[in-house]
Amino acid sequence: MSQSGAPGAKETEPEVVADESELERFEPDGEAGRPKRLPLALPRATPPDLVPARMLNEVVYCERLAVLEWAQTEFADNFFTVEGRAVHKRADAGGRALGRRRKSARGADGDERCDGEQKEDGAPDDAPEGTPDAQAPADGFASDRPYTARSVWLSSPRLGITAKVDVIDVAGGERTVVPIEYKRGKRPDVPEGAYLPERVQLCAQVLLLREHGFECKDAQIYFAGDRARVSITIDDWLIQRTLQAAARVRELASVPQLPPPLEDSPKCNGCSLVGICLPDEVTLLAPLPESADEAGAPDAPPEVADEPFEADPWGLADPNAKATPEPLRRLHPARDDKLPLLVQEQGARIGLAGGVLQVKVKMMKVAESRLSNTSEVNVFGNVQISTPALRTLMESRVPVSFFTYGGWFVGRALGHDSKNVDLRLAQYARATDPAFCLRIAGQLVWSKILNCRTLLRRNHAKASAVVLFELTQLARKSRSVEQLDSLLGIEGTAARYYFSDFSGMFKTTEAWKLDLNGRNRRPPQDPANALLSFCYALLTKDLTVALTTAGLDPMLGFYHQPRFGRPALALDLMEEFRPLIADSTVIAAVNNGVITAGDFITSAVGVSLTPAARRKLIFAYQRRMDQLVTHPVFGYRISYRRVLEVQARLLGRLLLGEIQTYPSFRTR
Repeated sequence: MSQSGAPGAKETEPEVVADESELERFEPDGEAGRPKRLPLALPRATPPDLVPARMLNEVVYCERLAVLEWAQTEFADNFFTVEGRAVHKRADAGGRALGRRRKSARGADGDERCDGEQKEDGAPDDAPEGTPDAQAPADGFASDRPYTARSVWLSSPRLGITAKVDVIDVAGGERTVVPIEYKRGKRPDVPEGAYLPERVQLCAQVLLLREHGFECKDAQIYFAGDRARVSITIDDWLIQRTLQAAARVRELASVPQLPPPLEDSPKCNGCSLVGICLPDEVTLLAPLPESADEAGAPDAPPEVADEPFEADPWGLADPNAKATPEPLRRLHPARDDKLPLLVQEQGARIGLAGGVLQVKVKMMKVAESRLSNTSEVNVFGNVQISTPALRTLMESRVPVSFFTYGGWFVGRALGHDSKNVDLRLAQYARATDPAFCLRIAGQLVWSKILNCRTLLRRNHAKASAVVLFELTQLARKSRSVEQLDSLLGIEGTAARYYFSDFSGMFKTTEAWKLDLNGRNRRPPQDPANALLSFCYALLTKDLTVALTTAGLDPMLGFYHQPRFGRPALALDLMEEFRPLIADSTVIAAVNNGVITAGDFITSAVGVSLTPAARRKLIFAYQRRMDQLVTHPVFGYRISYRRVLEVQARLLGRLLLGEIQTYPSFRTR
């Protein structure tokens, strides 16, 4: 997103209609493993007739940004967008409408009318589109004094453009107007006075004003950083470029494929959608050409025996060159400044007062969290939340997750889900493809088994060589199975080996030692399983929220089959993160003395955590989620919480065919 502008409002939403045209989807191509294109008839989202002028700015700046923001309705804030909204605050507040008659002005029928009074045809004088006032004759159009109109909406079906003009200066007694666009930052040092995207956006406003009968020869941009106006020349070349941009937006929005990302572009540094677009990651994982002939490559050499060879026999490599590639640019923040709010005090009530979430128990305030600093709200058991607070959270796209008293994840409340229809259609189509499901499931299980093996080697004082060997062999077998049922058997066998040696990672020797001969749940029968089940529930919730944010349906998975009320896709992605996040949290909490023997309640039914123990385990889990880790594929350091979102976004890119493979998160 251009750093000098604020985010444009979404004026329209794409309408989904049936289309018999063939869309392209990718399917694994056997041994080559490369994606191939197959025809697939799916409904297609058709773009609206009117293109917002803001999107003309975006398409000139970056075509991928324009499609993400308009066609797929993706948006995220950063420093520049928040500052841009502050700059537009006065203009967005509105004021006198364009062409509005002053008080006691006489209408065409000779009668006096006050501001806002209805005409005989029922339309108010301050109609936002400039009609019918924009159609009125010049002698009865406005006052004899110059005035300023703010936040004026204009549209033109002929041009196919709509825009909200920030400020319009109107000359007294004339139809001569000057549109003024507000921009954050300072004026760039360029001869034209502004960059091309901003000039195209302003040119669209000029064309709309001319279309409504105004005389508009000049246009200006107000840069808040300099507190100065800059005049923009509207010439024939700029007009032609603006009309081409409008046509290009409609063309890009009419196809389901995203434009390719910019490669190593400085434009990505200030874009608020960079965490959604993932330009460097998508470029790295982009699919290979469908065939060597299409790419112009020579025929592949014949296969040779797998023998060792010298890496650089002729000494041509640079001795100063690094053996490992440079990490990708980390364009998105390593951590999220917002923090989750978790409430488990039974009988507590969550309310909203002045933009602050307040938690009260028996009318006494026990905690509070500013809405702007809250990433999500989690309630356990019998915790109430007021309707105004719930509605405001949904409007702010802050998810509210509900758990049982024991920590079982029930569901979530969220505002509008992602409007990216093409992504969900691709997910539904992929879920019916057995080959794709098996490939993804095998990759996830392979990564999970190897992560379990790594955790044992790191934390077990005397890890069994037999267990480590069997885990290695099972990981290899998981990549070559031909049925999902076989993969389930391999995963189950690996879990038995892993959990048979799991208790060796605990360093405690207390009488209540955590003896774990295997996983048991619903309810857990020992303290270790009680800890694991609670952390797995928290991780399931986090992945469900991440997948929903990415526009995917968390209930439809590729490895875990659909079941009523089960977030199957969240469970799919959770496989490789179970040992790295949940199991590691449990091991650290026990070995560091965070969880003690008095933190469990044992009954004839099973073992559960006390409220105080749940609170301590939640804090330990959140610390683990905020811990920075180096991504094994991209090389930059981000928190586990951010990793979950990146992996969910990349899964969506895989479903749409933008990348070749899902990047497994495997630690060493």
